[in-house]
Amino acid sequence: MVKPGSLLALLAVGVFVAWFVVLRPPAFLGGPTTYVRVSGVSMEPSLREGDLAVVRKQGSYSPGDVVAFRVPKGEPGDRAIVIHRIVGGSAEEGFTTQGDNSETVDRWRPTGEDIVGKKWFSVPGAGRFLAMLQSPMRLAGLASGFAVFLVLSGGTEEKRKVSPTKPPGAARRPWRPPGLTLWLLLVAVALMVRR
Repeated sequence: MVKPGSLLALLAVGVFVAWFVVLRPPAFLGGPTTYVRVSGVSMEPSLREGDLAVVRKQGSYSPGDVVAFRVPKGEPGDRAIVIHRIVGGSAEEGFTTQGDNSETVDRWRPTGEDIVGKKWFSVPGAGRFLAMLQSPMRLAGLASGFAVFLVLSGGTEEKRKVSPTKPPGAARRPWRPPGLTLWLLLVAVALMVRR
């Protein structure tokens, strides 16, 4: 019988391998994929505040592409990442960008080197979850709640004497999901998400 902790560890490894194969290594590991948390309303309705945009580095970019770029050095907000649509320009001279919900073009003129990547897909609301995980206190609370859940749900197997009238496997208690522990963990996570 597979223990719940082993099954959970196997599931975590499987999710990591699938993420690594499908999305390829992220930029911080030398790969082409970057994750951008959307803030503001400049790209509504295609991207909303709190969405997570997954962008991938491309060989070239053209008008109509939604791209994430670093604000050029020396400009206000330099090195911040902005995700807007290319409306003109070129990689050499600098692209003209504009938010879908903006009436004017951006003052920045990012070049091909400034562009982090083109939007591949987005996950609505996932950026809020990542923002929560970036808070050290919330991450510590989530990790400790998960550890408590694993400890209290695992149980221990006790060796018992089997009576001669019962079959050999009858003395073991089957694993049961935790009742109170699971509810306390869910309440703690819900309180962390609301803040």
